[in-house]
Amino acid sequence: MRLGQRGEGYVVGQFALLGLLVLALWLTPSFSPPWLPWLGRGLAGVGLGVLLLAAWQLGPSLTALPWPRPQGFLVQKGLYRVVRHPIYTGVLLWALGSSLAHLNLWTLLLWGLLFGWLDRKASLEERWLAERYPEYAGYRRRVRKLIPWVY
Repeated sequence: MRLGQRGEGYVVGQFALLGLLVLALWLTPSFSPPWLPWLGRGLAGVGLGVLLLAAWQLGPSLTALPWPRPQGFLVQKGLYRVVRHPIYTGVLLWALGSSLAHLNLWTLLLWGLLFGWLDRKASLEERWLAERYPEYAGYRRRVRKLIPWVY
């Protein structure tokens, strides 16, 4: 499912889920034990750091769309040596940390939906990257998709 010629629907859905998560963080009661918000905030901070560093390392290839930029190039160094989609990994770490800091059913549910959505978006992006860059197949075999050394 492409959701637009260049995957625009995935970007809209991603930001809609993030917006709903932020609303859930503000509007729903938290059931976190006293120590969990500290852990969650730390994880969220790491996630923001990963997201920003990965965006910087991507440079001119950066786009919110899963469709690769015509003037872009395949980045395989920095965080991209550890995971193929570190920006998504950073978003997911931030969302998970925020959800743990303000624990309730809604925040965890929205995090799960966001994970599934970004996983599907990454799969579409990978199809287009493989079409554009012949070396992507080897990169894909060497480096995990979203979770270093796991997935």
